[in-house]
Amino acid sequence: MLILASASQSRKKLLENCQIEFIQISSDFDETTIKEKNIFNLALELSFQKANRLSENIQNISLPEEFNYGPLEILGCDSIFEFKGEAYGKPSNKEEAFIRWKKMSGESGFLHTGHTLIIGSFNSTSKIFKITEIRKKTVSSRVYFSYLEDWEIKSYIDTNEPLYCAGGFALEGIGGRYIEKIEGCFSNVMGLSLPWLRENLYR
Repeated sequence: MLILASASQSRKKLLENCQIEFIQISSDFDETTIKEKNIFNLALELSFQKANRLSENIQNISLPEEFNYGPLEILGCDSIFEFKGEAYGKPSNKEEAFIRWKKMSGESGFLHTGHTLIIGSFNSTSKIFKITEIRKKTVSSRVYFSYLEDWEIKSYIDTNEPLYCAGGFALEGIGGRYIEKIEGCFSNVMGLSLPWLRENLYR
């Protein structure tokens, strides 16, 4: 059984579209407790902490009745957009989103997604989760943005979509029309590298 330790709707849709069976349980890890300055490492550490938090509390989670004992994989992910060495999470308001898009217009940046897969087995009777392996990797994709007029930026921000996305854009949403091209994993820009997951689930 695969558990997605995230409330992300885009990650949920990616897994559903690929017909990967999973259940979604949001991790309650406090991201502000991590002070890593390296963006690449920060994404990886946050993904691990989200998955690890869920693995530590698995005995308190109501799993499906048909799951009694067996393999269990917990997937944690975290995405951070890097633009000219600066980390861009979710914009705090429309003003911040506008300023960011003014900078990003006609430029490119990197979407880093940290992936952690905690693999083990869970006994629902004893409530013991035994970890057998942990696999981690940050996958990076380069995103190229179209040149936008101020009115286009404002129109996009008024949809509120940028306020809920790392970097202030959603490839799978309205923001997709403002992206010229991508170098690297496509699904990674939506928060989860499906090739990485496939390789590590079936290895």
